Amino acid sequence: MFARLVAPAFASALALASPAVAMDLTELTDAERAQFRAEVRAYLMENPEVILQAVEQMQNNQAQAQMQADFDLVTANADEIFDDGYSWVGGNPDGDITLVEFLDYRCGYCKRAHGEVAKLLETDGNIKLIVKEFPILGDQSLLASRFAVATKQVAGNDAYKQLNDALMAFNGEVSLPALRRLGESFELDVAAIEAKMDSDEVTQEIAQTRALAQKLQITGTPTFVMQDEMLRGYLPYDQMMALVEEKRG
Repeated sequence: MFARLVAPAFASALALASPAVAMDLTELTDAERAQFRAEVRAYLMENPEVILQAVEQMQNNQAQAQMQADFDLVTANADEIFDDGYSWVGGNPDGDITLVEFLDYRCGYCKRAHGEVAKLLETDGNIKLIVKEFPILGDQSLLASRFAVATKQVAGNDAYKQLNDALMAFNGEVSLPALRRLGESFELDVAAIEAKMDSDEVTQEIAQTRALAQKLQITGTPTFVMQDEMLRGYLPYDQMMALVEEKRG
């Protein structure tokens, strides 16, 4: 890993090693080129921190570039992200901060994040949460999402919230019998939900979210969008709260 970072940063290290040098190395003679390389090598051997500084600067530049690219993606797709007309909305619908989560019920980090997000909503009280079903971890993930989306369409948002919580806490194999038992535990019309699972409406909702995720270059879960910023991966409660406070300025 370190070698991969050092290689693209080497040009920066050369600039740091010889900041006064501005030359076309292709115009040097072989002897001059060899001397230059020797001098640079000697400098870097005496000052190895220069390479570390170059790597750090390169990483900072890459992070800044990624943040700007993500900002542009969020801006260009804001309507689909924040107002698609079908995703479940929780927390405070009138909150001053909007948090969007792309999740998969088979994702271990999504399960960890679920409790952190719940704590964030309870503690703050002024955050709007939008949940987007993004099943990417195989057939069981898709089955769980189909059942969840069908539950929302058949039984409404409160039933969806109950099932969403239950699926995030569920650690067994996802199967139709297991999903039926979950639905029955909440006294849902499981027959109607199961009949809806393979409908065009459910298929379209999942497909639209997948298409949006592709536009946003989302390849893993959980992925969050907080206001204008993309957060790729799990974040603990403390970091999420710090970001909320930063957004409020």
